[in-house]
Amino acid sequence: MDRAYLSLGSNLEPQRHLRAALDELRARFGAIDVSPAYRSRAVGFDGADFVNLAVALDTDLEPEALNEWLHALEDRHGRRRDVPRYSDRTLDVDIVLYGQRVIDGPGHLQVPRGELKHAFVLRPLADIAPDLRHPVSGRSMADLWAAFAQQSEPLEAYPL
Repeated sequence: MDRAYLSLGSNLEPQRHLRAALDELRARFGAIDVSPAYRSRAVGFDGADFVNLAVALDTDLEPEALNEWLHALEDRHGRRRDVPRYSDRTLDVDIVLYGQRVIDGPGHLQVPRGELKHAFVLRPLADIAPDLRHPVSGRSMADLWAAFAQQSEPLEAYPL
C-alpha cells in the first residue's frame, strides 16, 4: 500500500460534487483523511470561485491506475473534457503526491503536481499532513505554507 495525497475541487455545485466524491473515495479506499474546504478565486480563467480540499488515502493502485480511476470518478460527476482545460468544473481530482515518487506520465499525471505552488492545493495539504516532505525540495508542507505569500491567493473557509 502506498500513501497518496489528492486535491479535489469544484466550482459547479461544489457541496454536492465534493461530498459525492468523498463518499466514492471512502467506498473504494476505506478510511481517508480529509482537510477543511476552502473557497478561492478561479486560477487560469475568469470563472466562479472554486471550493478545494485535500484527501490522503492508502491505495493498492499504481499511480497510473489511480489516475485513471480518478478520471472515471470525475466523468461520473459530469466532468466535461470537450471544453478548454481551464474552465468551470463539476469535479476536478488530481494526485498531488504519491509516496516520494516523482512522475511525469500520461493523462496529465504529474507528481508532485505543479498546482502545489498554489494556496488552494498547499493549504489543505498542510492541514492534513504538515510534516509531509516534498519529494524534490525536502521541505515540509507546513514550511512551504508558512513561506507562502498568503495574501496573494486569499482563501476562505468553506463548510461542506
